[in-house]
Amino acid sequence: MKHDNHLKSALRIIETFKGDIPLHLWLKKFFRENKQIGSRDRKVVSEMVYCFFRLGHAEKKIATDERILLGLFLCNNTSNEILQYFRPSWNDQISLNIEEKANIIQPSILLSEIFPWKDQLSTTVNHESFCKSFLQQPDLFARIRPGYEKPVREKLQKAAIAFTEINPSCLSFPNATKLDSIVELNKEAVIQDLSSQQISELIKLSTLNCQTSAVTAWDCCAGSGGKSIMLHDMYPAADITVSDIRESILINLKKRFREAGIKKYHSFAKDLSTNQPSFTIDHSPFDIIIADLPCSGSGTWSRTPEALYFFDIAEIEKYNSLQKKIVSNAIPYLKKGGTFLYITCSVFKKENEEIVDFIQDKFHLRMLKSKLFKGFDQKSDSMFAAAFTA
Repeated sequence: MKHDNHLKSALRIIETFKGDIPLHLWLKKFFRENKQIGSRDRKVVSEMVYCFFRLGHAEKKIATDERILLGLFLCNNTSNEILQYFRPSWNDQISLNIEEKANIIQPSILLSEIFPWKDQLSTTVNHESFCKSFLQQPDLFARIRPGYEKPVREKLQKAAIAFTEINPSCLSFPNATKLDSIVELNKEAVIQDLSSQQISELIKLSTLNCQTSAVTAWDCCAGSGGKSIMLHDMYPAADITVSDIRESILINLKKRFREAGIKKYHSFAKDLSTNQPSFTIDHSPFDIIIADLPCSGSGTWSRTPEALYFFDIAEIEKYNSLQKKIVSNAIPYLKKGGTFLYITCSVFKKENEEIVDFIQDKFHLRMLKSKLFKGFDQKSDSMFAAAFTA
């Protein structure tokens, strides 16, 4: 009876959720309105819902309850109490690899349908590996800030927090790990995905064109400021300017900067997606412009599988147009000999290679390097970055 109720709750959620807000926020609202569902039951139901969406566009025609169970089977490798109740024969084979599981289902599930837009992927993305990556929860990654390597490790060890060291400054954790009560976030360490941390590879390449480490930099779509904090940690003397479309977006950035001890910076709100005459930016032109642009977010969909499930491929054209407008309004503020760093968290070539071609054709910038950081092979996000010099 208990597991029947779990399934009923999961069905209610899936049938009423429309994908218009992030799933984790919708689940909070649902459980707040249904207080009779206890905390442990909430975890069980949430997993059932997420496993349903992790199947992406595969097997969309089968009944919702069957698809929930199929998702649980493919996304788990240890015994599952829901499967033991509804599909004990599947639970007996839970430790098989994904391909073996797919083959014992009748008819066999086509894993390639999880992400159906193979021909629109960036050139270095392996479609099969990318599809399978949706069936596992990514890890949580933190970047230790300079000077805090020892105290952060000591705090984690004292609290018995399990972690894996990727490199001396990058640690990974199980996704549900709560670090904010152990480590002073933003001051000692920053929650930052592995691929995002690896963007430093191209930032270092950018500064080769600068005369000193006291570079002038503009983070033109700064969001909450993660890459600006990383730039500051790499080059403490850098003169950093941050902007985003609305002042409200910059509020969290300013809070993070205070926590990070960053006091000297400049900020302003500006919509760079509109056709507009040139405007004045103090401290321009810049040695480095970081353009981490709005995109489909497809490189992060293993964290938000509901976004994959509800995605309309026609949206790609809108993102492509938006990205062209923003880079066109940002590049004129680049210093001669400076570096423009284009970034997306997308795996679509229309948001990556096509924008690279656009930048080279329209602005005649020389590309220094481009790379798709394939986090789907490392339980992290995937990101694309390209560095150009003027």
